[in-house]
Amino acid sequence: MVYLMPGEKAAEVAKGSPGSRTPREIVVELDKYVIGQKRAKRAVAVAMRNRWRRQQLPSEMGREILPKNILMIGPTGVGKTEIARRLARLADAPFLKVEASKFTEVGYVGRDVESIVRDLTEVAVQMVREEKTLEIRDRARARAEQRIVDLLLPALPEGDAEETRSKLRAMLRDGKLEDRTVEVEVADKAFPSFEIVTNQGVEEMDINVKEMLPGLFGSKKKRRKVTVGEAREILQAEEEGRLVDPGQVAREAVERAQASGIVFLDEIDKVAGRESGRGPDVSREGVQRDLLPIVEGTSVNTKYGFVKTDHVLFIAAGAFHVSKPSDLIPELQGRFPIRVELDSLTEEDFVRILTEPENALLKQYRALMSAENVTLEFSEESIREIARDAERVNQALENIGARRLHTILERLLEDISFAGPENAGQTIRIEVDSVRAALADLVKDEDLSRYVL
Repeated sequence: MVYLMPGEKAAEVAKGSPGSRTPREIVVELDKYVIGQKRAKRAVAVAMRNRWRRQQLPSEMGREILPKNILMIGPTGVGKTEIARRLARLADAPFLKVEASKFTEVGYVGRDVESIVRDLTEVAVQMVREEKTLEIRDRARARAEQRIVDLLLPALPEGDAEETRSKLRAMLRDGKLEDRTVEVEVADKAFPSFEIVTNQGVEEMDINVKEMLPGLFGSKKKRRKVTVGEAREILQAEEEGRLVDPGQVAREAVERAQASGIVFLDEIDKVAGRESGRGPDVSREGVQRDLLPIVEGTSVNTKYGFVKTDHVLFIAAGAFHVSKPSDLIPELQGRFPIRVELDSLTEEDFVRILTEPENALLKQYRALMSAENVTLEFSEESIREIARDAERVNQALENIGARRLHTILERLLEDISFAGPENAGQTIRIEVDSVRAALADLVKDEDLSRYVL
């Protein structure tokens, strides 16, 4: 992702970067993967566009405009996580999903809330490192190839060496030497990292003593005999590590995490519930108070430097079956000014989920069976019957949204999947009678449904 400087605005818009998408374009992209939930899609689309708008402003004004965090309210399986994840992919932004229930206030057993920022920074580092590696991959490949030629080429007189080297390089590129054995020197990376205890709690810092004290621990290497194909991978990885500057990666990653990071706080209702008419217990309220400075904006020390959370977009989500948003402490409520309620899925939504998205479930099952050379087809009536059963079971039991379709389809296609290799070359068509026969008893018997579906 490109971060705009004054004067780069017009050029960046002309390029059409991920960050310059209009809200309407963002919603259109989200529609390819998530059915319905228009209010939630519009809310996140506006939030992303506001981030782009802020980047167009002078730095003094841009610093003052904070993101409007979003609270999604709705049952499980209706698309809350998928909307946030797809949004991050569209924006090419570091994305982290965490469950609020995994955290406890400092002093109790559990993870420190500051680990959210550390994990987000790690995601950003990985993204930037992959991008930098992609940029220098051709150079690294050429240098690795040169080293392999040096390993293969025996000592020859000066005049003959260049001609032989050219022939050898041509054979190498044609893949004629892949099984030849060479001896390469590889670094021994079997040096342990350590977990340390900080004053904020137990945190996995992965401090590498070898990096801290390079003079004390020499770079130990060992020689291995490998094929040319394996040597190419080893040497190319070494060259990529030399060409990518870790300092530059860290700086860009910290900037990216600060300017475009997205944190999805799931199960926020689990730390807001009231029990027996009383307010939240000390642990739950403690988690909220620990989360507050992260959401409000603070600086967290990571191994890549201090990371500010002022402009990180936080999207919280919860079913709020037992509790309600007003059970959150007032300070935290105020940090999620945009609230959107997601709708429960209907029969028509289930039909669309099965067929329309880019990663639709039926497309996935067809692709899986095509690996066995089996063609799987579904009639329109059978698809509607599956959707009807999913809605019916969700209403009778717990409403788990679209996840119910996974359970029903696995039950329906169990025998076909089991006998897949034996049906190679066949076309199997699922009709409505097949669906009713496979699921009728389970759907009717509520006790059985509770355990099976």
